[in-house]
Amino acid sequence: MTEAIDKSPLSSSKKAPLPEGTIPVGIGLFISGITAYAFFKVGQLALGKEVFKPIVALWFITFALVPGFLLPIEQELGRALAHRRALHEGGLPVVKKMAPLAVGLAAILIVLVAALSPLLTSHMFEGYWIVTIALVFTIVAYAPLHMSRGIASGSGRFVAYGTIMGVDGAVRIISCIILWQLNVTAVGPYALAVALSPLVAVAVVFFRGETHTDEGPEATYAELTPNLGWLLLGSIMAAGLVNAGPIGVDILANAGQASMVTAFGNGVLMARVPLFLFQAVQASLLPRLARL
Repeated sequence: MTEAIDKSPLSSSKKAPLPEGTIPVGIGLFISGITAYAFFKVGQLALGKEVFKPIVALWFITFALVPGFLLPIEQELGRALAHRRALHEGGLPVVKKMAPLAVGLAAILIVLVAALSPLLTSHMFEGYWIVTIALVFTIVAYAPLHMSRGIASGSGRFVAYGTIMGVDGAVRIISCIILWQLNVTAVGPYALAVALSPLVAVAVVFFRGETHTDEGPEATYAELTPNLGWLLLGSIMAAGLVNAGPIGVDILANAGQASMVTAFGNGVLMARVPLFLFQAVQASLLPRLARL
């Protein structure tokens, strides 16, 4: 009896100071946070604070919209896969069922951006249509990234989860440094560096076989979406609140205050670096709870 208790998930969790996977996820998130700040600094060296302002707006609008709509997909996918893993059931039907939901939510965001594109381009992106196009590309790129992260966390592949975060950030800053060294002073390439780096991260884990899931019993939407509505509501409100400051400053600033908007964005980004530690615990804790 004592031996059985010692092997239970609850007793093993008491022995571990952190949930399984926290360290590799934390490393990936730390790399992501540091490279995000480095991207801002190098981009401003290349373009100047005033010209870099549309990239700042792109960044905070992206992370106000994309995680708000797509992070619940990642969390519910991870929860459902972790539950199936505890039952020794394959999760491929779950992934197939969740993919159309991710595509649908991404499509809603794209329609929203398209409808607001004249306002976004003129008031937020300083007239650069390429930045608006990059925002659409970013939405498209982050949909498979959140799906891949959900598969990684739900399957217990936390090194893969950290790899996704780290590669995304590393590719972005490496691209930015190359553009800077090539004396590229156009806004478009830097905006596309934000948009396309997630696809590289997804490709890395895909070709390493870390998004593979096995066949299993047919999945139903009831298995996947019991709390999706509440998660969406909370996630959208949280993402909007976290990014409201930089976006509000951008909206209220006049034409001569572009450098101040960029400086404010720098400060917000630096202040968020410690929050990545909490996200590491969250990403590894939710699948563990689903297996209890």
